[in-house]
Amino acid sequence: MRKPEFWIGVASLDHVDRAVAGTYVELNRGRACPLERMHSGDGFAWYSPRIASATGASLQAFTALGRIANSAIYQIDAGGDARPFRRAIDYLAAQPVPIKPLLDTLSFIRSKSHWGAVFRFGFLRVPAADFAIIAAAMGRTLTEDFPLPP
Repeated sequence: MRKPEFWIGVASLDHVDRAVAGTYVELNRGRACPLERMHSGDGFAWYSPRIASATGASLQAFTALGRIANSAIYQIDAGGDARPFRRAIDYLAAQPVPIKPLLDTLSFIRSKSHWGAVFRFGFLRVPAADFAIIAAAMGRTLTEDFPLPP
């Protein structure tokens, strides 16, 4: 059994709400590549810069948290030419938390003055210690929700 890795995906809150309701992760306009890097048991958090896509009000918060499920990547027909890839996830009950109070404690954010740049690619792996900070702020415990293998 492998140690879990920890990931953050970037999407507006309206997209996150749909993903949570559908118990899936869809990243980077439905590309499979980011999903292929994830494994069952990995931790995943959504960061939402806005409430709605492009023109929505600013939010800048971690909005959902979950554990990647033990299932294969799948593709759906979303109508038109859209055929995004998705991966199943078990979302955990968690409270959204603004990012700004956490900035000084998160090591993956190297530039505290240009902190938003780290999210520009829509998906990133973060250290377990940073994910633990985010999870705790959202009301979860890393060691209980993402146990290490024996």
